[in-house]
Formats: sequence, structure tokens, C-alpha cells
Amino acid sequence: MAAGALKERVSFAVRNEQDDGFGNTVAGWIEQFQDAAEYVHLRGGESVIAARLENRHPQIVKVRASTATRRVTADWRVTDTRTRVEYAIRDVTASTDNKWIDLLCERGVLP
Repeated sequence: MAAGALKERVSFAVRNEQDDGFGNTVAGWIEQFQDAAEYVHLRGGESVIAARLENRHPQIVKVRASTATRRVTADWRVTDTRTRVEYAIRDVTASTDNKWIDLLCERGVLP
């Protein structure tokens, strides 16, 4: 894949839980970094079709492997910086040549 295919811009955030001073835990998201990405929409298969019937949208977000992107786990969240659509990361897979990282993401669900 050529770097020119990375036409989207996404931000990566990690969940942060803090004490609010009254004994309660308040959860939020802290942006870690932004990167260029490519979306690969998943089309076939029973599980993909069933997910769409439940108003979820599974897809692959492909990013270039770097020190920052190698830290991303399924506990993180991806946000499209243009549309502000948030995606829960379900799986992280590095390519065999370690140049790319594929993030299986899902829109419409809570991370």
C-alpha cells in the first residue's frame, strides 16, 4: 500500500479515570496523538451483516507502524478528526513486514 492512500486523519485516545474528590470515579478520554489513516470498509460475512443490522459499523483503520501506533491496544479509541465519529478498537494486528497496523474498529458501540 502506498502512503498516498492514507487520506484520512484520526486521533487516538486512551481512557483516563480520576477521583472527583467525593469518592467517585470520573472517566474521560485523553488524546495521545493524531495520525494519517485509511479506512477499509468490511462488506461480506454473516457477522458483518448482523452487526450492521444492529446499527454497528465494523471496519479496518490502517495506519503506518510507528512508535506511537505500536502502543495502541483494544482499550483505546479512534476518532475521525474531520467528522468526529468515534470508533471502539476491537483488535490490533501488525502486518507481517511491520510497516502497517490494522485496527479492527466498530462504530456505534461503547469501548
